[in-house]
Amino acid sequence: MTKKHRTYSPEFKAQAVLAVLSGSKTAAELCREHQIKPDLFSKWKAAFLDNAAKVFERDTGIDPQQARIAELERLVGRLTLELEVAKKASTLLRPAARRDEP
Repeated sequence: MTKKHRTYSPEFKAQAVLAVLSGSKTAAELCREHQIKPDLFSKWKAAFLDNAAKVFERDTGIDPQQARIAELERLVGRLTLELEVAKKASTLLRPAARRDEP
């Protein structure tokens, strides 16, 4: 006979831990209400508190693909600007060249 383990979503775990931390329920009440073993709830709470500081960390790990895309977008912008300048310069220089021709 195999035991079927219940699985809980991350959202449920976070809500359960927050309910206890906010004081709206005690850990014992929550465990009884949802038929959760107290040691399992303690693991959830410990994991929640261990990872709480990560919410405020800056994301310094820039995705290499995103960095490459940003670099290529800057290059396209620069080349577009250079092309527009070259077009304007060619239109300004053409009439002057024609005036000098015999």
